Amino acid sequence: MWDDNQEDLARRKVVWLLGIIAVIAVGLGGWYWYASRQPAATPVAAATAPAPAASSEPQIANPIPAGESAALPALNDSDAVVHDSLAGVIGRGPVEQFLVPQNIVRHIVVTVDNLPQHKVAVDLRPVKPTSGQTVTAAQGDVITLADANFARYAPLVHVVQATDVKSLALVYQRLYPLFQQSYEDLGYPGKYFNDRLVQVIDHLLQAPEVAGPIRVVQPKVMFQYADPSLENSSAGQKLLIRMGAANERIVKQKLREFRAEIVNKK
Repeated sequence: MWDDNQEDLARRKVVWLLGIIAVIAVGLGGWYWYASRQPAATPVAAATAPAPAASSEPQIANPIPAGESAALPALNDSDAVVHDSLAGVIGRGPVEQFLVPQNIVRHIVVTVDNLPQHKVAVDLRPVKPTSGQTVTAAQGDVITLADANFARYAPLVHVVQATDVKSLALVYQRLYPLFQQSYEDLGYPGKYFNDRLVQVIDHLLQAPEVAGPIRVVQPKVMFQYADPSLENSSAGQKLLIRMGAANERIVKQKLREFRAEIVNKK
């Protein structure tokens, strides 16, 4: 189920999923375990070599290389730095138009983490709402999302399409410790945010692309997809579907490009 507020929130998430792309450095957290002890041996038993010391760093599949060593502000004081860093890549105009300037990193992290879920945290808004209402077309009892509804996403998709992914990846590297700290604060000690981001991108890339009209129903106040397989999709995939197939393909292509910049290339 979704309404306009959920639609706006979800859409912001995808943008700032790409906007997130703007961050850096390797954050550390840790899995701690103890080496097992050799049980008491008989006189003829061979001595067992001690287990190697466990690493205190998170197990990382896609490490972010360390970037420049410029000092970063504390997470709670990072909004200005993140705002200006994103403005340097996608332009001050789009940042002012879309970005909510408070708690940027924390809102991006929780939004990314929620995209594969069926619901999102509506009160955590990384970007501002899109103007207008959901636009539908009706022919008899059949209701579909109208082309005019897909056009509502045009300003967002234009920003996504014009984004220099390599530049965003460099910003992501520079600011990465802030994102890592926020992810651990969210309740994932010892987990690595960039690995989660790759997982979420892969999930979004699996969203179906509906070629024909997208049928919806309105059993109560909120619209639902008429196709149960679409309605049961995650919040992030539903967003891409609501944008229309043409917009969805543009966003997916940028996600693929960004993914190529942040995965382990060994």
